[in-house]
Amino acid sequence: MMKTDKISISTDYIKLDSLLKFAGVTATGGEAKEIIGMGKVLVNCEVCQMRGKKLRPGDRAELPELGLTLEIE
Repeated sequence: MMKTDKISISTDYIKLDSLLKFAGVTATGGEAKEIIGMGKVLVNCEVCQMRGKKLRPGDRAELPELGLTLEIE
């Protein structure tokens, strides 16, 4: 079962690598880059390997290996 965390942002968007760090999924940008580059992150149900992908409210980032979904509010 997937755990869903809602992430509130006060800007128009957050980049995918920054989201992973902000949510505590990774400790460093290097870790985020590696996870994203390996295709382990889905953005809106599609594999995303762009660490600079801009996520806006309503977007979802999923990490199936961790059973985690991050929902942007």
